[in-house]
Parts: sequence; structure tokens; C-alpha cells
Amino acid sequence: MKYATVWLSAVCIIMFILQLIFPSITDNLVLNQQSFSQPYRFVTSIFLHGSFSHLLFNLFALVMFGLILESLIGSRKFLLIFFVSGISANLIAVNFYSSSLGASGAIYGIIGALAVLRPLMTVWAFSLPLPMFVASIIWIVLGVIGIFNPTDNTGYIAHLSGIVFGAIFGLIFKLRNKQEKIRKQKLHIPEEYMQRWEDVYIRR
Repeated sequence: MKYATVWLSAVCIIMFILQLIFPSITDNLVLNQQSFSQPYRFVTSIFLHGSFSHLLFNLFALVMFGLILESLIGSRKFLLIFFVSGISANLIAVNFYSSSLGASGAIYGIIGALAVLRPLMTVWAFSLPLPMFVASIIWIVLGVIGIFNPTDNTGYIAHLSGIVFGAIFGLIFKLRNKQEKIRKQKLHIPEEYMQRWEDVYIRR
């Protein structure tokens, strides 16, 4: 599927509109303790948002980082990182929060993958142009600090979980690409040349 980032963004927007029209949708699809008996919530909660600002910030990050990652690794691998990071983050977050929603875990997965695949790529973060890996380290530090702030209801554990899973995928893809390059760089001698060499030097 091409333009996966755009389609995911569209789904988030449509779901938010449905949340406004039918508030019960949020209760029926949000991540909470019922998720263990209703596992679809681990996926559906990714596309729910608690406010317009929550949606706006996530869409901004999804489009900005998602389009870059998708162009690097393709739509299929991009979707794999998005959903595995988002679902894995939810599997961890459900043990710490009574309820949670949003695409942040999946988006942080994208960030983690980019930090490994393009560590020196310049991004605009914290009102500064920063290398991707530096921005990621700052986000991780802020996330760790945020966990211990009792007045903040942000799902920092989901964020940190997502970025870890994304970084793991980024490392896997990077190692595979390196192995592929090594394989392609190996000297390839056409069979016809080998046959000539045998005829001239071996069968003389």
C-alpha cells in the first residue's frame, strides 16, 4: 500500500470525528483493563485521541517523520514498525495506566527507527535544528523524567516503549541492508569467462 502515512493520518482524523459525533466509540475502543478480554483495543486505541490538540500534535509528528521513514524503507516495513511499535507499547502501557489512547507509541516507534537509520538527519525539535539521534535522546530523557511526575497524565511509558521497539526494528533493517550491500559487492565472474579460463589454462 502506497502512501501509508497519509492513510494512517486519514484514519486518525476520521476516528476523531466519529468520537465527537458518537462519544461511546471512545469507551468501546480505548485501551483499558477490558483489553485483555477484548484484544482489538490494543489496535483501535492507537487511532483514538483525547482532544484536538492531541490529534494535531500526533498528526504533525506522524506526517513529518512517517513520510521520511516510509520513503526509506517502503510502505510495508513502515506499517510493520507502526503497528508492532504501537501494539507493543499498548501491551506495556495497559499494565501502568487505567486507560490510554493515541498514536504516540507507534509514532515514537517511527522516531526510534529513524534515529538508528538516519542518526545525523537534521530535524527541528525543541526550537532547534538537531541531529535525529540527539533529539531522540532528549525525548527519551524527558520521557523518563515525565514518568515520575504525578501531575502529568501523558503516557510516557508508552512513548518510551514505542521508541525502543522502533529502534530495534531500525537496527534489524540496518544490519540487513549492510549484509545486502556486502553480498552485492562480492566479485561476480560470469560463467562464460570461467569457461574460457578453464579452456585456456586447464585444458591445454
